Amino acid sequence: MKNIKFQHKASQKLYDNYIKRIKKQIAILPKEDQLDLLMEFNSHIFESSQKKKNTSETENLIDVLDKLGNPEEVLKSTVAEKKLVQATRTFNPVHIFKALVLNIANGVSYLFFSVLYFFLLAFGFLIFQKIINPSKVGLFFEKGQFAVLGKTSDPTATEVLGNWFIPVMIICAVTLYFIITLLLKLKEKIKN
Repeated sequence: MKNIKFQHKASQKLYDNYIKRIKKQIAILPKEDQLDLLMEFNSHIFESSQKKKNTSETENLIDVLDKLGNPEEVLKSTVAEKKLVQATRTFNPVHIFKALVLNIANGVSYLFFSVLYFFLLAFGFLIFQKIINPSKVGLFFEKGQFAVLGKTSDPTATEVLGNWFIPVMIICAVTLYFIITLLLKLKEKIKN
């Protein structure tokens, strides 16, 4: 992205400071998303500042930046949404955690998605635990009723899935991931 050059030092300083604030807000995003957002803001600033007004360059720029708004507020939901999209595409636990933290403030629905992602991670944790401690982790029944999905030290509980536990947990995790992704896409479609 090419920075806009202004004639007056005050205008240039205002612009540079505003762009710096934008960069700070979007630093968590992938480079291509950062570039897209920077170009979008830069384009808007350039086009708006080119409109002839009966004010000085600096006053005109101040007016443009005021209309764009405070980057820390304006970009909050955009960054959160883009991070969520990145998380659903990459399935990277770090991105998922960051996206959920950013989005919890955006509404109750994201709290719901946070819980679903927690269950998704729980399936992965159970698979790992089954590999480490196969006799104490599984789907346990006691006296014909469901007792535990996870780890138990109860000797009277019977593990019913045996060697099928890991494939079943993988299927559950993949299914839940697709359900979450579809729900997120549906939510975005309804929102737009």
